[in-house]
Amino acid sequence: MAAALSFRIDDLTDERVRALVRRHLEGMFETSPPENVFALDMDGLTGPDVTFWSGWDGDEVAVIGALKTLDPANGEIKSMRVADEHLGKGAGRAMLRLIIDEAEARGMSTLWLETGGVESFGPALGLYESEGFTVTGPFADYKESEFSVFMARALV
Repeated sequence: MAAALSFRIDDLTDERVRALVRRHLEGMFETSPPENVFALDMDGLTGPDVTFWSGWDGDEVAVIGALKTLDPANGEIKSMRVADEHLGKGAGRAMLRLIIDEAEARGMSTLWLETGGVESFGPALGLYESEGFTVTGPFADYKESEFSVFMARALV
């Protein structure tokens, strides 16, 4: 299925994309206290330092993800979410690889992420580890928390 996905830089005007962003935010607030939810809202995802993509399977949005520029050498993965009906089909890996490729094309040397630290984030952690991310400590303005796992990957 992932091979059939088409990706595009997205401006979040399509209601189907906005619905998946809302589902992502709802999921974050279901599993973490509000002070430990760092997912970007619609305004944050359209900021000048963020590139946001959607991945489509025909006319269905299958996955979303974003790359936030922290500085010229460092980027952060934001708002990775696979639509429930596309879970386990490779959409998340395809989006992750797109973001890694873009960060490398921009000349970044490190790609960072913060994800949830509760059991339901196990599949995401496994995906990130399988693509070369390793657990680190907090970065940027993040603070240590039982609800967060911080990871990084060196880029070539």
